[in-house]
Amino acid sequence: MSALQADQSDLKAIRFSVAQQIGRVSPEDALAIFDALESIETDFMIGAWKGEGFETGHTMDGMLERCHWHGKRFESLEHVHPLVFRKASGKLTSVKPLLVMPGMGLLERMPFLKSTFVGKLFQWTLPLLSGRKSAARLRMTTYRGKPSATMIYDNLPINDIFRKVDDNTVLGIMDLKGTKAPFFFVLRRDNP
Repeated sequence: MSALQADQSDLKAIRFSVAQQIGRVSPEDALAIFDALESIETDFMIGAWKGEGFETGHTMDGMLERCHWHGKRFESLEHVHPLVFRKASGKLTSVKPLLVMPGMGLLERMPFLKSTFVGKLFQWTLPLLSGRKSAARLRMTTYRGKPSATMIYDNLPINDIFRKVDDNTVLGIMDLKGTKAPFFFVLRRDNP
């Protein structure tokens, strides 16, 4: 990597960090940051990742965190656990997306579903929603003009596309069929 490429990479990471420090950016600014980041290959995603929000005013902002979302686990290109949560006991569990994702449309009509109380209630129901079977896979797809690693849900019209912030951090976009704006999130390697 040349010095110029390194400087450009540093500027992109700084822009991402500033957006996180601000706490909320517009969807347009988030897309500009995402578009400027480097594409990644699927092998880059293998391992466990801890998730956090990247707020843009989306209906889902903060919901996963209130439900005790931990992140994602990529065991191989064919075996991905897209929704890993922390149970009340502190142990991690993979949740079956088909059981929890269809209710996302309710968020717009019933904002109380994003409350801390509902998040705690969700945490207590995790044993009923958990499964050991993977629920997604990794592939390369082209999104917004760039090929990049993409997590494709097995049974839902959802793709999560990833771009590299640094060797241990990616910015992700959840592209859900039928929604107007993408949902942004950050993944950081768990025990890099």
